[in-house]
Amino acid sequence: MTYFTIGKLSRALGIRPDTIRYYERNGLLPPPARSSAGYRTYGDADLERVRFIRKGQQLGFTLREIGSLLDLRASDTATTADVLAITESKINEATARIDDLTRIRTALSALSAQCSIDIPIADCPILAHLASIPREDATGHGNPPAAGAVKAPS
Repeated sequence: MTYFTIGKLSRALGIRPDTIRYYERNGLLPPPARSSAGYRTYGDADLERVRFIRKGQQLGFTLREIGSLLDLRASDTATTADVLAITESKINEATARIDDLTRIRTALSALSAQCSIDIPIADCPILAHLASIPREDATGHGNPPAAGAVKAPS
């Protein structure tokens, strides 16, 4: 078994020691053993666990979701259906974000198509759209339309 100090573990993973401490504070990593000099010591299981956390983050899972996945992995009663439920929820969130970004891109493209480098800045349709007053809701407060509902000025 290999033992790491926090510095060696962080270098092996390409992260900062503060990140490891953060994972500890938030319960993603168990409290480490201490050397006789009081230094944190980590083993291969900790290295693997942090890799699991980092891969989960790369896939878009929140630290809370990663914590749930770690709990499921350690559980004697969990099933793959439990893991799939978390994953399907993440897929639905990603799909919604993609839809929002697609609407934003469409709105920006429509505005960009109306703009020309030959017009004065005062007539720029992009700036005019950004400065336009949003419609008001029943309370009289501004309520900007959703990204997909943005209509470029004609």
